[in-house]
Amino acid sequence: MTIALIPIPGLPLVRPGMDLPRLLGDAIEAARVGLKDGDLLVVCQKVVSKAEGAIVPLADVEPSPLARTIAAQGEGERDPRVIEVVLRQTKRIVRNDRGHLIVETVDGWVCANAGVDQSNGVDDVTVTLLPEDADRSAERIHSALQARTRMAIPVVISDSFGRPWREGLVDVAIGCAGLDPLSDLSDEGDLHGRPLRHTVLAVADQVAAAAGLVMRKGSGVAAVIVRGAQYRVGRGRARQLVRAAEFDLFR
Repeated sequence: MTIALIPIPGLPLVRPGMDLPRLLGDAIEAARVGLKDGDLLVVCQKVVSKAEGAIVPLADVEPSPLARTIAAQGEGERDPRVIEVVLRQTKRIVRNDRGHLIVETVDGWVCANAGVDQSNGVDDVTVTLLPEDADRSAERIHSALQARTRMAIPVVISDSFGRPWREGLVDVAIGCAGLDPLSDLSDEGDLHGRPLRHTVLAVADQVAAAAGLVMRKGSGVAAVIVRGAQYRVGRGRARQLVRAAEFDLFR
């Protein structure tokens, strides 16, 4: 099996209110990559958030006493206004230690700073939030591309998360449409025919991580076609990738 990662150049700098599905369709056509059955489209979270207006001007933020306290902790200076935005997106603080703020967002994601980001934003004094509902965002792009191309291209919205046990960031799926994000291999066997009793692959995360190889922050590439990956067509949601609290040994 060969997998190809095809960056889609030409997407303009996205601003609130822009029609992102149309922009993506135009960029794919201009790239002349020729969509094929089985292709998937991975879209960077940042352009989705900006198009949907999931941004906050820091000038409008008055930090709370808690935000000021957290900002003063750890090494280096942190903007208490950014911390305040993080707290507004937070359901529960998981860990605040040595300048790292790990939280559970209102949508259930466990990540650093609730996904609030200052890089590649609308401007230097605005922060970007995660989409309000990234699964719904993916469905909107999926439906628009299907109407335009007559092809049901699954869509994955990706963002870079840190991970327990391991160093470094990896792109993961925070939204998806048109595929099952998880693939249960319990009905298959290993090389020796032994049943795979506890093997469930996070296919949507694997696709997002692969696309991340050609979607670096400074590259200007915000969308990638993944060609040749195996997946199951379905109506799953990326929130299925969040482990239930009763089974999560790290909560």
